[in-house]
Amino acid sequence: MRRRALLAAAAAFASLLAVAQPVRAQGSAEGPVFFAAASLTDAMRALGEMWRAKGNAVPRFSFAASSALARQMEQGAPADIFASADEPWMDYVQQRQLIVEATRSSPLANALVLIAPADRPAPAITLDRNTDFSAVLGADGRIATGDPSNVPVGKYAQAALTWMGQWEKVSPRLARADNVRSALLLVERGEAPLGIVYATDAAASKGVRVVATFPAESHPPVTYPFALARRAADNAAAKGFLAFITGPEAAETYRRFGFGLRTP
Repeated sequence: MRRRALLAAAAAFASLLAVAQPVRAQGSAEGPVFFAAASLTDAMRALGEMWRAKGNAVPRFSFAASSALARQMEQGAPADIFASADEPWMDYVQQRQLIVEATRSSPLANALVLIAPADRPAPAITLDRNTDFSAVLGADGRIATGDPSNVPVGKYAQAALTWMGQWEKVSPRLARADNVRSALLLVERGEAPLGIVYATDAAASKGVRVVATFPAESHPPVTYPFALARRAADNAAAKGFLAFITGPEAAETYRRFGFGLRTP
């Protein structure tokens, strides 16, 4: 338990640093600040390099839970673009007039999956209304996912587990991480025998295997809204990059990282 607590604290501290100190590509000019959900990390870094190859300054990325990023924006953090892993956190910043509403769009989709460590035998489990996690978790096993109180992947997980009739049983046994990548890490390291993450995060890791995919009807659709921050309404660089990552040139990169593309 002490080790789990230390891991969670370290992950939370790392997430705060990511927000406070946006990542900039070495040797690049200073571009707009982009706050993006942790699950977008790999795709956005690849698209940032494509944008740089066109002669543009690479944005300074901050990857964390959508909830943390939205609250940082509310507190005055200088984000120029925001991409959330769910609609409610984009609603949150929109209601506070922190984005240019006309620029909001949701071009991406994802799936919710159950994962296990890759170096262990895959448990036999089917995700439906007859699922019982007790036999798989044993006496002390936990399921790693985002904190359902605020992290999008955890909120999707809660919806799916509620649909399955498992929420009351599983809720006390959740390892609640501060973002989806932290939950993934807990499973990679064997700290939790199971995890609930996005399909794209599972695909990015060699340390986990997908056990099963949650039925689409078990949770709200996993969508990614993007928008320009109000403070960047006249920022040509921010508007240009937002158009690029939500336009046709970015589509193949998203497919390569496992995201689904949504029609406007």
